[in-house]
Amino acid sequence: MTDSPCPPLSDADWPEEIADLLEGFAGQLNVYRTMAHHPALLRAWAPLRQHVVKDSALGPIRSEVVILRTGVRLGSSYEWQQHVSRARKLGMSDARIAAIREMPEGEDGLIVRAVDALLDDRHLSPQQEAELAGVIGRAAVIDLIATVGFYSVLGYLLMTYRTPLDSNIAAELAADPAP
Repeated sequence: MTDSPCPPLSDADWPEEIADLLEGFAGQLNVYRTMAHHPALLRAWAPLRQHVVKDSALGPIRSEVVILRTGVRLGSSYEWQQHVSRARKLGMSDARIAAIREMPEGEDGLIVRAVDALLDDRHLSPQQEAELAGVIGRAAVIDLIATVGFYSVLGYLLMTYRTPLDSNIAAELAADPAP
């Protein structure tokens, strides 16, 4: 499957101490099957994942803009491809998704510039934070910062351990390639 020293764990190799996570989010994606090599981290990760992925003040579309840009900037093909699939399921057009690789207009551009500032400068300028807060709200700005951090950690894990794209996403994108 992969030449990684830490490949995604199979069901047969899944750690007993996190057996309850296998049927949920953790068993569904190779990134979490890789993280399962460290059961305590995966268990601790679960509540933060719930907030960042499901309960964020950004909402699902803005979250995808943040995640796609973070994936592009990190060079994480896994994150890019996984989230192209998710963005499409949310109704984002391929043109909108492709624009995130460059510099989109409007609110997407505002969000992309914020992701870039966090990765390049490690903070948002006061003006940038105020503009973002005025458009998306302060809680969403904080969630944007947390989302970049969360997906940066996942990107580092994915790229270090050369985690393969999940087979269902690979098949989906083979039939309809990512922009």
